[in-house]
Parts: sequence; C-alpha cells; structure tokens
Amino acid sequence: MILRNTIRTLRATTSFYTSPRTYFSNPISNIFTRNLSTAVSKRLNGKTVLITGASSGIGRSTAVEFARQSPESLKIIITARREERLNELAKEIKKEVGEGVKVFPVKLDVSNTAEMDAFMKKLPDEFRDVDILVNNAGLVKGIARAPHISPADITTMFTTNTLSLIHLTQTILPTFLSKNSGTIINIGSIAGREGYPGGSIYCATKAAVKTFTDALRKELIATKVRVICVDPGQVESEFSVVRFGGDKEKADKVYEGCEPLTPEDVAEVVVFAAGRRENVVVADTLIFPNHQAAATVMHRKNS
Repeated sequence: MILRNTIRTLRATTSFYTSPRTYFSNPISNIFTRNLSTAVSKRLNGKTVLITGASSGIGRSTAVEFARQSPESLKIIITARREERLNELAKEIKKEVGEGVKVFPVKLDVSNTAEMDAFMKKLPDEFRDVDILVNNAGLVKGIARAPHISPADITTMFTTNTLSLIHLTQTILPTFLSKNSGTIINIGSIAGREGYPGGSIYCATKAAVKTFTDALRKELIATKVRVICVDPGQVESEFSVVRFGGDKEKADKVYEGCEPLTPEDVAEVVVFAAGRRENVVVADTLIFPNHQAAATVMHRKNS
C-alpha cells in the first residue's frame, strides 16, 4: 500500500523546470533530473560568471545555459568584439529567464592588450567579484601548411587562442586567490591533443592551452581554485566559416555526411563542470560526436 501510494505521488509530480535535453518521460527520472537541476542552481546561486567569445557558438550557448540553470540569482559578463550581438544575447536571456539573471555585455577584443588591461576597470562594482571564468574566445585561420603559413595568421591565432587566455587568467586569478575560491574553465580542442595536417598552428595554440591548464592546476593545488579543461571535437558553429575566410560553402563541406556536436552540447558540459561541489574538479573532458574517434578519424554517411 505504501509503495502504491509512493508510485502515485511520483507519477503526479511532473511540473518543474528542466531543459528539453534533460527531460525524461519517466516520472522517477523527472524527479531525479529536477533534484540535479536544483542542486546546480543552488551552487551557482549568486555567482558571477565571465565568458569570452560570447557573441556566437560555444560562448553564446554557455551564457544561455548558465542562465537557464540558475535563473533566480546570477550575474553574467559576456564579452566579444561584436557588441550588437552581445546586446541581443542579453535581451534574449532576460526574455527567457526574467530579471533574476543580470547580464553585462562588454565589447572586448582579447587580442588587444590595451583593451585587456582596461577591461576590469570597465566593470561595475557588482560585477567585479568574478567566481567563474570561461576562457572561450578562439579562432582558426586557413589550412596552409609550413612553410606557407601566413605570419599574420600565426600571430592572430597565438594571440587570440593562447596569450589572451593566459593574460585574462592572470588578471582574474588574484580575485580567486584572495577569497580562496573560483573556477577557471578553458575551452581547448581535440586539436590540442593531436596535431593534424593543415592545422599545425591552431593545434599548437590549443596544445599550449592544455599544457598551461594542466600546469596551472598543479600550481594551485594548495588552494580551492578549480582549473578545468573542456576539449570538444567537431562542433558546427562559425568556427569553420572563419577558418575559410567567410566562405560558407567551404565551411559546410566540413560537416557533410556528419552530425557534429552543437554549441549547446559543449555548453551543457561546461555548466555541468562549473556546477559541481567545490571539492569536485572535472579536470579534463574530451567530447566527441558519435561519428568521431580522433581529430581526423570520422565516419561520413556518404563515404
């Protein structure tokens, strides 16, 4: 009798917030999912999140996912070069989750040292106490092979993907150390784990990110600052469009016969890692779509 009543209660309990990706038709699974979402929401409650490269792709989706998981009390700083897109994103988040999430857009070119140096001074006082840093900004230029790689492209990739990440981390880290708390999430790539032809410089920049992340985690071992690396495989975003200089047709061919990851897939992993207990460090994550097994090992339906 008690078991029957319990089951009836579980079946009746189906009204709660959860994202479409985590909703299950089984009522017991629903309650389990709700409890997980509630736990994440509580852990993120009152936090301030800083995300670079937030105007599109993984960065944009990460901002949205943070807002969805902690809609009652959260502050998000979104940065990118395209200010109009940031403003649009801020409006979309407000429309979806309401006033509980405060979003502060900042136009920022991470490859510009002067802008990076002045960045923190631009933030209102209520946004300066950053708790979670998501170093997402990054790009790839071209598919040239040595010795034909443009020096300008080399500089752009290293400055954007690696040097700016280190610069911003060093800028934010004193805040984390002063309160002995904080989370650094660096978005790497499968390219940082294995090089491939036509991507040597991009691979080198992401390998540097991975090595910096691993070393930083060891340097901060006596603190409660968490250092995390998330390495996606193939993701469909503006990434390939930038690689091919805006040629959408060439970019689309990269994904022919495949079902790549979406930026939302990666964002969910980022927020999952950020939403663990302070003592839990999801240190290193490699994410593939089902058809991928390595940087250049993929199954294509038309092959």
